Amino acid sequence: MNVVLYAIVFYGAKLYANMGLQVVYAVLSVYGWYEWLHGGENRTKLHVTRTGPRLGALLALIAVAGSVLLGMLLHRATDAALPFMDSALSSTSLVAQWMMTRKKLENWLVWSAVDVLYVGMFIYKGLYLTSALYAVFLALAVRGYGEWRRSMTVASAAAAAAAA
Repeated sequence: MNVVLYAIVFYGAKLYANMGLQVVYAVLSVYGWYEWLHGGENRTKLHVTRTGPRLGALLALIAVAGSVLLGMLLHRATDAALPFMDSALSSTSLVAQWMMTRKKLENWLVWSAVDVLYVGMFIYKGLYLTSALYAVFLALAVRGYGEWRRSMTVASAAAAAAAA
């Protein structure tokens, strides 16, 4: 229901990339649920891991390319209010969402950066309640980072104890 409502809100605000992003969130949520349950070794529960430098560089490249391509499309083909900002935040959000589905710790850092910018963009667009919601998302991202980091530490200690 949330994604449907926000698709309508973002359409009204002419934030078309974020409107489309809602559909992708719905699909990635189902995928992420499956991955968390069966995406680990031998189809077991997926554990939190770090994003290596190579994967991090690839994901950054995807976010930049998506930002530029979608931004150009929205700028040229629509009456989008903030085509490049909307596209950059949407593309980077997709990367963060994928990282979350794979339980990459750094997804929370990406979400934190994106949420700070979203708060500003939504204030600029007069979407004050949405801005407040994204401020809550920012607090949740900070908390999520701490919790996932602790879970990684506990899992590493348990693996070391099992190996000994």
